Amino acid sequence: MKNRIRIERAILDITQADLAERINVSRQTINAIESNKYVPSTVLALKIARIFGKSVEEVFELDEND
Repeated sequence: MKNRIRIERAILDITQADLAERINVSRQTINAIESNKYVPSTVLALKIARIFGKSVEEVFELDEND
């Protein structure tokens, strides 16, 4: 699964720690999601998308292998 979290954070000028605090997870969780080492739960994906004012599909995209 691909994601645009790093890009969306840059647009809002927020750090991984800022995003993590807003959705009540660790900075390491955000880092793992951005690095495609962890696939977020549906609830977490919805929370992240809400912070960016985007739909889940605008932030996350399935790979060909998914």
